Amino acid sequence: MRLPISLLDDAIEVAGTGFTVLDRIYADGDLTDETLGGSCGNVLVSLAMLQRHVAPVLALGDDNEGERLVEEFSQAGASVRFISRRAGVRSPILAQELDTATGAHDFSFRCPVTREDLPRYQPIDDGELSPAMPVLSTCFVFYADRVSPTIIEAMKTASSGGAIIFFEPSDVDHEDLFEAALQMASIVKYSADRLGARLEATSSGAVRIVTHGAAGLEIADDSGRVWCDAIPAESVLDTCGCGDMVSVGLIDWMISHRPTSQELHAAGLVDGVVAGQRLAAENCGYAGARGVFKARGAEYARGVLSRETA
Repeated sequence: MRLPISLLDDAIEVAGTGFTVLDRIYADGDLTDETLGGSCGNVLVSLAMLQRHVAPVLALGDDNEGERLVEEFSQAGASVRFISRRAGVRSPILAQELDTATGAHDFSFRCPVTREDLPRYQPIDDGELSPAMPVLSTCFVFYADRVSPTIIEAMKTASSGGAIIFFEPSDVDHEDLFEAALQMASIVKYSADRLGARLEATSSGAVRIVTHGAAGLEIADDSGRVWCDAIPAESVLDTCGCGDMVSVGLIDWMISHRPTSQELHAAGLVDGVVAGQRLAAENCGYAGARGVFKARGAEYARGVLSRETA
């Protein structure tokens, strides 16, 4: 196991903040696993497992769940120095109900056993932002999947330092903040079903990665579009986290190839996106958002990303 980074600030390749939770996975009604989840958490911890230098900037509770999430980041090799543990706050928990026969899954902030509401995600505030400013100023990629006034400030800091801003929204919660994030983003990745109508006519200089479920995805910029068919999965047990694996593959590829924000364009990112699609197809065969990592290990996942598509 790789030792956690003792970190000089300028060693960080990826910093990020956003939706990070403890996933409780119920397969066919039975609790089968508890693990770090949420798009931001899943992307960052996966990149850390792939030997990338990662720093999550998060606010968690000072509870057992928060300790578990921090430990999972630490074991993956991420820096945990910018994860705050707030007293009197509960760490977020998300219930995932999985039907293993169909691969379908549902998410809820309500416990399926007790029917009690589960604690929800809370964004960072100035207390988490201030100590992370040196890292945000020097990281290569900044990832966010949520917006808040403080997250927008984090984006501004990272953008001013020359970072690639990877924005992966799932919804529009605050229109003004959302628009500000779009204008700073280098890459915006989103679902056509959820945000296609809202973002299709948006004017920004970002490369857009628009996912279309099992059909595939398109990569677009102001000069044109590139369609990427989905890569067929050998088996489908759980499709949870597969979109995150595409993001993991692309960010990992960008770290290796080092395009600048000015050099990003749709056609130039195809190889990275397809690498992520390969990882997503493999992940479908295992339960959980990082099933392939847990079942086969990070070295196997690295091999999938490096493999040429037949």
